[in-house]
Amino acid sequence: MSKIFQQNLDDKKGSQPGGPYLIQMLFKEPVSMPDKDKMIAVMEKHIGSAECFCYDKKMAGFAALDHIAEFQDGKFPVQLMVMGCNKFKGKGFDAFLMSQMWDCQEDRERIFKECKYQVVATDMLAAALPNLERANLDADFLGALAELYPTCEAFYFQNCGKLFLAEDVRSHQIEGADRFIRFGVNVRFFTIQGTEDMLIDTVGMSTLFLPDLQYHFHGMDPNWVVNHAYNFASYILANDCPIESGETVDGVENGVMSRTLQWKCQYEDALIQPPREVIDINMGEYSSGNR
Repeated sequence: MSKIFQQNLDDKKGSQPGGPYLIQMLFKEPVSMPDKDKMIAVMEKHIGSAECFCYDKKMAGFAALDHIAEFQDGKFPVQLMVMGCNKFKGKGFDAFLMSQMWDCQEDRERIFKECKYQVVATDMLAAALPNLERANLDADFLGALAELYPTCEAFYFQNCGKLFLAEDVRSHQIEGADRFIRFGVNVRFFTIQGTEDMLIDTVGMSTLFLPDLQYHFHGMDPNWVVNHAYNFASYILANDCPIESGETVDGVENGVMSRTLQWKCQYEDALIQPPREVIDINMGEYSSGNR
């Protein structure tokens, strides 16, 4: 049975452009902070040269020496922080958020019921990096965490609302910045009550100061649009968003990218929270049947 959600336009919660890349690792049993030397070795294996600048049972911090953030008052290495294990109560995971956890539909309720502990990890100062460099660093950091915490049951990515079984994070074969698209960008799907209209948008691109995407349409298989959104997001990240307002991109016809079907792009404010800049894709009055 579908659920009806009423958007709260006054709600300013949610990830903000350039905000931290927050990862929650969920566990059934409490877990200790890994050995310091092991953490350094694993971090260097995944992110390159690293220096541990703090370590105890409550927190471990690492300077990513190959990734330097530049500010007006100087240059500093990006910091990667891993918090100690604490209790997880599942607060904040309402029906709306859970409805968009497409990658873990069969296990999401079980995960939130069985996992009583969490370890939170995040980057710091990374917003100052070029977007492609940050995307790769955050993906490398995720790889290190997956290796350091073998008993992790699931990963939740706060910047986009995605939930994954840990085994899916460890076993993926994706390379390069598309790893950020896979785990750091969510494509959400909505139907508009009282109409035949549908809306698909992305969440997570704004973490890299890149625009998210927004599609309004009817009369089209939404799975085609979801695939288009992921491919378009990957293109934007790889090419530092070369799209200008008024330009067009290849659309989708019968599930296949089509050069003869062009969709117009327009920069707008998001209709769905959190507030952020989006590229609105005009799909020919929102219906494949109109072309």
